[in-house]
Amino acid sequence: MIRLALDQFPPFLLAGLRFALAAVPGVFFLKRPQVKWSNLAAYGLLIGAGQFGLLFFAMDGRISPGLASLMIQTQVFFTIFLSMARVGERLRGFQVVACLLAVVGIGVIMLHLHGGTTTLFGLMLVLLAASSWAVGNIVARESGARDALAYVVWSSLFAAPPLLLVALLRQGPAVLLHAITHATPAGWVAVIWQSVGNSWFGYGSWAFLLARYPSATVSPMALLVPVFGMAASVVWIGEPMPGWKLAAAGLVIAGLAISVFYPRWRAARQVRPA
Repeated sequence: MIRLALDQFPPFLLAGLRFALAAVPGVFFLKRPQVKWSNLAAYGLLIGAGQFGLLFFAMDGRISPGLASLMIQTQVFFTIFLSMARVGERLRGFQVVACLLAVVGIGVIMLHLHGGTTTLFGLMLVLLAASSWAVGNIVARESGARDALAYVVWSSLFAAPPLLLVALLRQGPAVLLHAITHATPAGWVAVIWQSVGNSWFGYGSWAFLLARYPSATVSPMALLVPVFGMAASVVWIGEPMPGWKLAAAGLVIAGLAISVFYPRWRAARQVRPA
């Protein structure tokens, strides 16, 4: 859906519209969550300008949708490591193995950047977007917000303005006005999908879970994103899926899975009766 929308809207305008429509009219119907303004601003800037601004910019010809949906999930590593750093926990053996697998997978991608639809710059942008998402996860976790939908809606107030300002500075008012007035109904459906489907439902559910459960419990669910993202890229827009890309995806997902599921498997073995 992002890739389809980028055919009609510049990346920062698309991101700005997504969060503007996520905020308005929601803020007029949902009470502001009982969290600090600074927390709302931080989450809005990290998820809006940080994660999606960089992701949309990267997907605008700098990385393929399938690989973007895979690489953005390195946020699982960033989230877990940031959580560990905050409590002073040291890196363990299985986490080193998990990181190495993911690094090898990223290395496979980097070896195939020449002449393709993905650039090194695009790859770096998505990794930065993933790190921003991870910090946003920590901010949401520490907010203590109980009304997740209101949290997402009100934080979007802080996401939209910087994105729209960057779009204005990069493209100018004439280009932005042309994009808005000449967008097709399909283009606007893609924008609304981003605002309502992804921001309200998707990130509302995500913030709801992060406020109630440990980050290491919630973040693994994002491992399903590349499965759907890469499959949809093949079916909808015909993205090629050669063997090297599948191998890279397998390595990255294997690393993510080990970092998340190995400690649970080990704990289950320890409590299993003889």
